[in-house]
Amino acid sequence: MEPSQDGTFEAALSATEARAASTLQSAAALTRELKRVKAGAAAGQARELRRALEAAETLAAQLAEAARSLRAGHDFDEQTYLASGAYAKELLATAAAAEVGMFEEDERLLCYPALVRILPDQAALEIDRKRERRLRPSVVVALLAAAQRRGPRFRPEPFLDSLRTACELVVARDGKKPDAVVRLIDVWAVLTVLPGQGRDYTKQEFARDLYLLDQSGLATTPRSSRELRWSASTGTKGAGVLTTVTRGGQQPRYSGIAFSLPSQRAGTSSTGDFGSEADGPAATGG
Repeated sequence: MEPSQDGTFEAALSATEARAASTLQSAAALTRELKRVKAGAAAGQARELRRALEAAETLAAQLAEAARSLRAGHDFDEQTYLASGAYAKELLATAAAAEVGMFEEDERLLCYPALVRILPDQAALEIDRKRERRLRPSVVVALLAAAQRRGPRFRPEPFLDSLRTACELVVARDGKKPDAVVRLIDVWAVLTVLPGQGRDYTKQEFARDLYLLDQSGLATTPRSSRELRWSASTGTKGAGVLTTVTRGGQQPRYSGIAFSLPSQRAGTSSTGDFGSEADGPAATGG
């Protein structure tokens, strides 16, 4: 393949798209001559028929050569490109240029509210567990931007109930007070205790759901009078700190929670550590 102007997948696809458009013009010219052949044969116009046959043969040879050139011109090794990390960097750069917040975390690309995983061996992406084979960076970023405009499908009530139950199990296991602060990484471990569940519900997905719950403002549910209390994070990344991304591209971090009794209403939202969202709560009923 002729090297793309800047070595990116986007540029390579753009060049192939342009060459394909030129080849289509050759195909259109051939089609026109073949229609003249058909018309000449139908009417018995012998001279016009022979002229059209000669022209069609010439154009067919030109089209075959153009198709060979088109094929030879596109041998971009997308699997190697995806596996090398270059594709992820290109997606990040494309998102930044489009002012779509995205960052990389533990082999995932986080782009509110979506989580993106690159699958080099399948020449595909996984966006929120759905396979996506459209890989052109500008197309992928447009898809993610559309998902942002639609908003997340998230039900805060059942998630909060599951969070409270898991938190109570951690408290009981560690012999802590009922309203003690527990690490969210330990809560996630309880939620994914069965074999394979850690792959089915990743830390990145858990962090995103924590953020959506935080933005919903929900602290209690009808199933319990105990109230969620966010423990202020350290503001730095670490083994026990979970990170996600907001619509505006900020990176909130979560470290611990507790569930206090109705008489213990004091507590802070972790949004205080990174600033509140201008667009308000992110959660939606879905």
